[in-house]
Amino acid sequence: MRLDGKVAIITGAARGVAKGVALAFVKAGAQVLIVDREEDLGRATEAELQAFQPQATFLPFDLSQHEHLDRIVETAVERFGRLDILVNAAQAAQLLPLAETTNAAMRIPFDTGFWPTFILMRAAYPHLRKTRGCVINFGTGAAFDALPTQGAYAAAKEAIRTISKVAANEWGVDGIRVNIVCPFANSPGVQAWAQYAPEAYETQINKVPLRRIGDCETDIGAATVFLSSDAAGYITGHTMMVDGGQTKAF
Repeated sequence: MRLDGKVAIITGAARGVAKGVALAFVKAGAQVLIVDREEDLGRATEAELQAFQPQATFLPFDLSQHEHLDRIVETAVERFGRLDILVNAAQAAQLLPLAETTNAAMRIPFDTGFWPTFILMRAAYPHLRKTRGCVINFGTGAAFDALPTQGAYAAAKEAIRTISKVAANEWGVDGIRVNIVCPFANSPGVQAWAQYAPEAYETQINKVPLRRIGDCETDIGAATVFLSSDAAGYITGHTMMVDGGQTKAF
């Protein structure tokens, strides 16, 4: 599947799952604007992407600065002349038992994940309507399994999943598709969870029928390329579990 001529914004792409998505996108022919607050890592990722697409661009940005998020969409359109795909993958969180989760800790994933996703979707809408583009938002299987320490993170991701389905209903008439990817991959976030809650991590690995953790690029990135491509032109409002089968009940 190819994304030649397509322009994508990918948030949180300095490392981890979103970096894998960005690599898959440029190898499929897309132009990308990657967004992250970690400037050194972002510049390094930009250089990797430019080996495949010389125009790939990194924009350093703190997504918790909600009042300025429209600039991300403006930058992409100014740089590439259009916008076809919005991938919202960024989200920070503290992994804590609910009884130890402060109000501030509960706000972190909403401030860095839910609100940026909503605001960027709203800003991107008129441009995606012109190109009959698509949105890919990232959820989590942790919400379906109610995993310990994942309360704040999963709550924000489920809020994202809900607005994604609403947008799929509202924007379908404009030719805009909106889908959700719930990954399980060897990202920095999963590695941090493995260190914080090793028993829960091992239990989860043993639930994966394929008995391996997904690769950020070749598994999660490839699935996201598919959902962004013309091959998925009749798919919207869908939650794709790219998790090796661990969330079988869903």
